Amino acid sequence: MTAGDPAGAGATLRWLGHATVVLDVGGTRLVTDPLLRPHAGLLRRSAPAPHPEDWAGAGAVLVSHLHHDHAEIGSLRLLGDVPVLAARANAHWLDRQGLHAVGLGAEEWWTVPGTAVRVRPVPAEHGHRPMPHRPNATHGFLVVAPGLRVWFAGDTAPYPQMRRLPDLAGGPIDLALVPVGGWGPRLSGGHMDPHQAAEVCEAVGVRWAVPVHWGTLHAPASRRLPPGWMDRAGPAFARALARRAQVEPVLLAPGEAVRLGEPGVSPVGDVAGGPVGAPAG
Repeated sequence: MTAGDPAGAGATLRWLGHATVVLDVGGTRLVTDPLLRPHAGLLRRSAPAPHPEDWAGAGAVLVSHLHHDHAEIGSLRLLGDVPVLAARANAHWLDRQGLHAVGLGAEEWWTVPGTAVRVRPVPAEHGHRPMPHRPNATHGFLVVAPGLRVWFAGDTAPYPQMRRLPDLAGGPIDLALVPVGGWGPRLSGGHMDPHQAAEVCEAVGVRWAVPVHWGTLHAPASRRLPPGWMDRAGPAFARALARRAQVEPVLLAPGEAVRLGEPGVSPVGDVAGGPVGAPAG
């Protein structure tokens, strides 16, 4: 980033819960792994579904893999005829569901039409729960926009090549959207706990890190678990980063937004959203 183009200037990020983030940057709106309805299969949201004004008007959707909590077909259809970026095998399946799917190769960059915002897949390690009825390709994404480089990790365990992400992005990663939990108190393989996620963010050298994939979904039986288990992962991640003092944690509640820029991040103020180009909040 140059002195005349401060990192993230003018960009707004809103976390809608689980792995769903709305990023308004470079004149477009990106939505990651949209979960916009009250449920994903048997899993239920712990809070109401997001407001439509918080996610409407997307220029592209990024789908990391086809597990039901990341590729909820009803939610994807709510977004309308918008490009849905995914691995090629996943895109073929999404296309058969009537979606405007765009399949990307492992190193293929795609530019949001009419903008300078570019997107490409990056590796993820998340093969522990293969599905017999959907393809099982998994990956994260890099987003490169004027003044901002973003890594959306999808679902993944740590892997050594994460250190190469800045090289793939063409420079340091400004913002990481990293999973720190799940929809139960125990994590299966292919995930990161809060401490692993903090270590990864430090190794990659990111500037800001937003914990996702926590505090949102639960299975019906989880209501019998000790109270508060859903709400621990995000704060634990923030504490782990604070101890290292190298990466700035950005801890959000579902629906909350921040504006990115110099010298750091600032709350948008209201948790209600708006279309791209309109004042946030």
